[in-house]
Amino acid sequence: MDESKDHLEQRCPRLGGPVSFRYCRISGDDVSACWKIFDCWWEVFDVAGYLNKHLPEDKFNILVNTEPKPKVVSLIELIEQAQKGAS
Repeated sequence: MDESKDHLEQRCPRLGGPVSFRYCRISGDDVSACWKIFDCWWEVFDVAGYLNKHLPEDKFNILVNTEPKPKVVSLIELIEQAQKGAS
């Protein structure tokens, strides 16, 4: 994976603070990237083209077709991740 974009930072609407593109690229479930990566980064650079070029076709297609989780499920998962990180 080309890591030239990893240093870029953007405010994460899910977490409420700044995160790097690298975090978004590796923080998702089963697809290697956050399902909101297109929404958050499209104004900064051609994120779809970048991921299409650097992900295997099956991973890219899964990411493009991923439906968002219900907000409650997403919040519970974020809380669990924070609790694991604090221990």
